[in-house]
Amino acid sequence: MRVLLASTSPARLMLLRQAGIEPETLSPGVDEDAVVAATESERGAPLAPEEIVLLLGRAKAADVVRRLQADAPDFDGLVIGGDSMFEIGGEVLGKPYTAEEARRRWHGMRGETGVLHSGHSVFRVRPGADPVEAHAVAEAAVTFAADVTDAEIDAYIASGEPLHVAGAFTVDSMGGPFITRVDGDPSTVVGMSLSTLRRLAGELGVVWTELWTLRQAQ
Repeated sequence: MRVLLASTSPARLMLLRQAGIEPETLSPGVDEDAVVAATESERGAPLAPEEIVLLLGRAKAADVVRRLQADAPDFDGLVIGGDSMFEIGGEVLGKPYTAEEARRRWHGMRGETGVLHSGHSVFRVRPGADPVEAHAVAEAAVTFAADVTDAEIDAYIASGEPLHVAGAFTVDSMGGPFITRVDGDPSTVVGMSLSTLRRLAGELGVVWTELWTLRQAQ
């Protein structure tokens, strides 16, 4: 069965590959700010982080499904979309982009715990049938070491890694040694909750192990 990741995120692609799946990828054409603004305007109130990540994850997957129906009507498989936001101290943190902003965040995150919200949308797509979707939000709490030094923060920022990731940290790469605890599915912090994806696939009648395309060499 084919698997299409509605994202060009290297972290999400890596996660699926590590789980034994070699997905196709397609970047969704979604104006995220416009989608959120329109929904908040319709509701008349701001969305919570968990609502935003689910809204955007579903919008991304749905956009790719629509394009498949028009351009690849023979597609038979799953389309996976997702979105993530990090919340700490009442502040929602996206990508910092600048060294100054990354440094500000790290000085405030030392010894603190934040929550990574991750929205998931999975569509079962078959030729000649209406797509069927299942969705969910996964959350994981991340606790940062209290003894991270200013020199370590500066060195981490100089590596460039934290500038282009949500929350200004990774758990599976150079930022991992500065994290003391993750409560929840650790893959949620990387980009998607694999256990959540497995559950959603099951709700759509798909056995997770049937998606494996990469097998460990004997």
